[in-house]
Amino acid sequence: MSHTVINPATLHDPVGFGYSHLASTEGFVFVAGQYASDADGGVVSPDDFARQVERSFENLETALAAGGVGPRDVVQLRTYVVGLDLDRLGVLTARVERTWGARPPTQSLLGVAALALPGMLFEVDAIAVRDRG
Repeated sequence: MSHTVINPATLHDPVGFGYSHLASTEGFVFVAGQYASDADGGVVSPDDFARQVERSFENLETALAAGGVGPRDVVQLRTYVVGLDLDRLGVLTARVERTWGARPPTQSLLGVAALALPGMLFEVDAIAVRDRG
């Protein structure tokens, strides 16, 4: 199965970091880890977990749209949280509920010691299924 790699112009250019934002096949869209990145790939709000979660999900939605899908098409999330505790879990849960309501996609949540860049507190990646209907 062939695939297309997409790096939306509305997100930072990730190639210098060694990856692409998404790959799209006939039936699936795979979105790489999205974090609270600015236009140059820098981390916004390095001390504000809630703002990082919000910006990460905004970036995720931008990437999904570039692949021709949206949040309703997401079947799996993987989330990574530095310093996982109940407060941070609550922030993440509220954001997921705001997007998917009572029917969120499957999700793996990993508490980690660090992420790729200094100041990163959160990252999310996704797999979406393209509707063939």
